[in-house]
Amino acid sequence: MKKIVVLDGYTLNPGDLTWAELEKLGELEVYDRTPVEEIAERCRGAEMVFTNKAPLRRETLARLPDLRYVGVLATGYDQVDVACAAELGITVTNVPSYGTESVAQFVFALLLELCHRVGEHGESVRGGDWARSPDFCYWRSPLTELSGKTMGIVGMGRIGEKVAELAKAFGMNVVASGRAGRKEPAEGTSGRENERDGKDGGVPRVELEELLRRSDVVSLHCPLTPETEGLIRQETIGRMKPGAMLVNTARGKLIAEADLAAALNEGRLAGAALDVLSAEPPSPGNPLLSARNCIITPHIAWASFEARRRLLGTAIDNAARFLSGSPVNVVGGKR
Repeated sequence: MKKIVVLDGYTLNPGDLTWAELEKLGELEVYDRTPVEEIAERCRGAEMVFTNKAPLRRETLARLPDLRYVGVLATGYDQVDVACAAELGITVTNVPSYGTESVAQFVFALLLELCHRVGEHGESVRGGDWARSPDFCYWRSPLTELSGKTMGIVGMGRIGEKVAELAKAFGMNVVASGRAGRKEPAEGTSGRENERDGKDGGVPRVELEELLRRSDVVSLHCPLTPETEGLIRQETIGRMKPGAMLVNTARGKLIAEADLAAALNEGRLAGAALDVLSAEPPSPGNPLLSARNCIITPHIAWASFEARRRLLGTAIDNAARFLSGSPVNVVGGKR
């Protein structure tokens, strides 16, 4: 019976899902987490390995002569040396598109928190501030209405399209950067496996400079590439509408963090809400941790129960299709 190893299963399945269907495919070993120095030993003898963020670099893959398949438990697959996998005849698959609904919903959870600070006001009430207030009601920060404002979406892939749909439901105007008729790659991917499905969603495409100038809210949904790294920096922040808000659920390195922190502290922007940072977890010295009006969440936009269930189901189907000789969602290695 073939050996199957899951290197870091806890993030996907902390106990509310089941590995039972994967167990049907072979002798399964699931580790919640795997230190880098233990990856090769735990994978020894395995024909199939699953990883979320545990790195499978050339030096590790070269030590695993039995390995034939790597299943990435995510959309992004930068943690796997796909070039080396191809040389060694190892197939690598990922799970695209499982988190569209979850991430789009989270964009608005972040944005509404910027607009209303519901959590802060709730804590204030529990702390007795309302009971002590001389007025019938009070607010600790400006309350902002979204209707009539403009959202600029940078990267009009599946998630960007869903965010546009939700923004319109709030009565917002929407513009996007990028060419009409082209599907932007999914966040965190190379883009090879994502093709445009022909839908524009009625959203005007404009150049990035115009999008920044017009938008009250800028939401990032583009992949991280050499061209987009540091996309939001001092120069581009200077082109944004004064008092605009920024939301990032894509990749942390799209933002020059020191520049964004300075803009927030100076009041140039009204706020930022970020689910991703350039280094995760962040170092204590990350300037955004102490920046004014900056909400940071621990990379959880993708992690609703429903999205994780879809992810696991697709990952298991990927493995079964590989074993049947008809692999799908292949992103690198042997095809």
